[in-house]
Amino acid sequence: MHGSWTTSFVQGPHTSLLPTDPALGHWALGRCERPWPARAVEMAPADLRDHPIDVVVLQRPEEIGLTAEWTGRAPGRELPALYVEHNTPREHAATSRHPLAERSDIPIVHVTDFNRLMWDSGRALTAVVPHGIPDPGHRYTGAVPHAATCINEPLRRNRITGTDLLAPLSAAAPIDVYGMGTDGLHTALGCPPERLRGHGDHRTEQLHAALAERRVFLHTPRWTSLGLSVLEAMYLGMPVVAVGTTEASAAIPPEAGVVSTDPEILAEGIRQFVAEPVFAELSGKAARHWAGTNFGIDGFVRRWATLLAQAAR
Repeated sequence: MHGSWTTSFVQGPHTSLLPTDPALGHWALGRCERPWPARAVEMAPADLRDHPIDVVVLQRPEEIGLTAEWTGRAPGRELPALYVEHNTPREHAATSRHPLAERSDIPIVHVTDFNRLMWDSGRALTAVVPHGIPDPGHRYTGAVPHAATCINEPLRRNRITGTDLLAPLSAAAPIDVYGMGTDGLHTALGCPPERLRGHGDHRTEQLHAALAERRVFLHTPRWTSLGLSVLEAMYLGMPVVAVGTTEASAAIPPEAGVVSTDPEILAEGIRQFVAEPVFAELSGKAARHWAGTNFGIDGFVRRWATLLAQAAR
């Protein structure tokens, strides 16, 4: 369901069986040709019933029924299960009941402390495993005096991803937008292409190379858990300007950039980093150090190995 998160998950020592069937679309995508370790194994759903499975990792409510259909074992009752919650509640946080809130047999694993706080998880056991990502290397040059951001489907998601902020913030510096559904973004937002340009979806290696050339990373979501792209940017050595909602204020320290809910302060942060490349480089180094200390792959893998072992027992 979540390719970037799965990239980290399959770095662990366990063997991951990935349901794969082109006819099922996004319910069984397999490896998607990603350069994952060989222990991430594609398997037809029809073959899962006869394969030994210790734990199933769920990410959408519908996967509970699919798992029972494919394996012949009900998650939680007959097959140990963990449910990863990637998202913030879609509606009102104060009154949003989690789909698994009435179950005590499937623990919910949140990806941020903010998520766990916002969801009413009811009877379900909960845990938090913060994001951890493989280090892409310190690749920052900042040679292009633009801001960069990563947003998938920015027009459909609009205010959730802060797409409406892009046009006014582009007055501070040109903004390059990467992700699915970004082609023609400047036209839809009524902005000239020299100020705002969508670059489409890129494979990870190409994306990292493009981001590292930009002077500053912009993180605009109003209501999302925590974009992995901002952690990747910090790892690359980029300074960050971010909307200060959800987990962003806890994930981005002051020395790594600017976090605010005031668009004018965000714009000034972009202007300052673009105008002062040495300052941008120093802030980017602080961002990289913070990311490595708090969002390293080793800690992520270790926490998940513990949870999986507990569930299997």
